Amino acid sequence: MKIRDIQTILQNEIMGEKREKFETFRALLLEYNARYNLTTILEEKDMYYKHFLDSAAGVDLFQQNARVVEIGSGAGFPSMVLKLLRPDLSFDLLESVGKKCEFLRAVVDKFQLKNVHIYNIRAEEAAKVDKFREKYDYATARAVARMNTLTEYCLPFVKVGGQFIAYKSGDITEIDEAENAYKILGGKKKAVYPYALPEGYGERVLAVIEKVKPTPLKYPRGQGKERKNPL
Repeated sequence: MKIRDIQTILQNEIMGEKREKFETFRALLLEYNARYNLTTILEEKDMYYKHFLDSAAGVDLFQQNARVVEIGSGAGFPSMVLKLLRPDLSFDLLESVGKKCEFLRAVVDKFQLKNVHIYNIRAEEAAKVDKFREKYDYATARAVARMNTLTEYCLPFVKVGGQFIAYKSGDITEIDEAENAYKILGGKKKAVYPYALPEGYGERVLAVIEKVKPTPLKYPRGQGKERKNPL
């Protein structure tokens, strides 16, 4: 498995055949952002590169018809971008802020997206519920927490044999620092894919953590312990 050239994704899909959809998405985000402050990235090129293109970088890492859970969905990055590019994927979006859930539902309605479900719930609570725990082919997250904390939030949702795909900055230090978390939570680092956004918009990586054994039931610990005392 590998990631596609970022310029190819930009030219062929985001600025190509799917341009109209992304323009509609951008307009809807700006409309709701005026009420709910969903993002500080408002300029057109900034949004296309920092949100849309960055989210699209991992589009080829998900197997066909996979079931994906997104932790801390926010304004839908990467989930909504991936869904627009890969209609075959099914998504459950977990977001603790009600106003952000309202926006996500508006996106689903606007594009009449199938197999996208939005849950107003904290990840550490959802992970204790049978319908969510270890039920997904993939978990993904972007701009939520450092890797050791994020792994504790995400890996309990992934079934054995599945993967956690994290969108991170170009500094891989935190990915290496999280080795202990992977081991405790039943994961193993499989790959790290670096890429650069165009025109100096930044170095980024996709970290792929494979689920090799079940996560012990005590994780995630909850009550903020994932952030205060990371594994």
